[in-house]
Amino acid sequence: MKAFRLLEQLEKMGIQTITGVPDSTLKQFCDGIQTYKGNLRHYVTANEGAAVGLAIGTYLATARPACVYMQNSGIGNAVNPLASLANRDVYGVPMLFIVGWRGEPGVKDEPQHVFQGKITCELFDTLSVPYRVIDQSTPDGEMDEILAEVGRVLECGDQFALIVKKGTFEKAEPFKWKNGNTMLREEVLGHILEGLPRDTVIVSTTGKISRELYEQSGKIYGSHDNIFMTVGGMGHASMIALGIAQNRQDKKVVCIDGDGAALMHMGALPFIAAQAPENFYHIVINNQAHESVGAMPTGCQKTDFAQIARAAGYRESGRLFTMEEVGQIGCRIGETTGPVLWEIPVALDSRADLGRPKESARENKQGFMGALGTGSGTCDAKK
Repeated sequence: MKAFRLLEQLEKMGIQTITGVPDSTLKQFCDGIQTYKGNLRHYVTANEGAAVGLAIGTYLATARPACVYMQNSGIGNAVNPLASLANRDVYGVPMLFIVGWRGEPGVKDEPQHVFQGKITCELFDTLSVPYRVIDQSTPDGEMDEILAEVGRVLECGDQFALIVKKGTFEKAEPFKWKNGNTMLREEVLGHILEGLPRDTVIVSTTGKISRELYEQSGKIYGSHDNIFMTVGGMGHASMIALGIAQNRQDKKVVCIDGDGAALMHMGALPFIAAQAPENFYHIVINNQAHESVGAMPTGCQKTDFAQIARAAGYRESGRLFTMEEVGQIGCRIGETTGPVLWEIPVALDSRADLGRPKESARENKQGFMGALGTGSGTCDAKK
């Protein structure tokens, strides 16, 4: 299926706005949005719930439904405005969802997607949102019929979902974008690790940051047991780190976050500041894009996380632009009282042969808790 053809059909249906959060399963579709020459307005929002809100506002202002795209992991963020506002029992606001199906049953995928993949269709059933599953074998004629059904549903003020399997869209010319930064993220992460005391507790965000930390930690430390890799739950690494910091004040806790993740649940920043954990250090690696799922810009390229942290109430914040400054993070942690946030602008690049953790998520948790001295938990001990 060609992304351009679907986008043209959406326009013919009266859809003028498309919004959402990028997904690797939808990469070719997302590339198509960025290079499409039609009249669709496109917005990348901080999270999927915000995209639903934007779609609701668009309909109220124009009487035209919007299209909201996301990875299936983002359904959870979308449920609140979908169920409490858009549903026909409330305001009855039509919109079309295009959802990348990670963790499809029977298809090998990363552990954070397995359960979400199992319940994706059930979630739309529970939400009373009709859906159709499409893949690379869906012929054009059947797709036309599906879109005609979509049109009928939207006209009634309801929502409809297209659940998209991997490989549905044809590969097209990829959207290419550079942010102008020069430091490479993996080198930055290596410098951070080299400067930190070995017993520092690290919580890393989802995506390539955790993958690169995993490899760099193996090279530098010989293990990664002091790193909790938040492989799912995008945007929640900082609150996980706060939970550890508040309960282990004998440890320095470093959260290594990404800009897209920090944007997704930015309310965490003022909450962390209000708790004032003196052992909490927040590092935001900022490449201005959702690199792990196709490198689409976040839509918030002007965001200054250091300035936001100051306004939120962090004791100290700043932006680091050189490897020398990055290498001093370990010393600065020893000299400063948290909460502190450092933002590090980096380039939009990663190694083609970047690996993934060899251990399961449960094994990584057990190793981390063992290094922290809290054991692995009674349930794990029985498995």
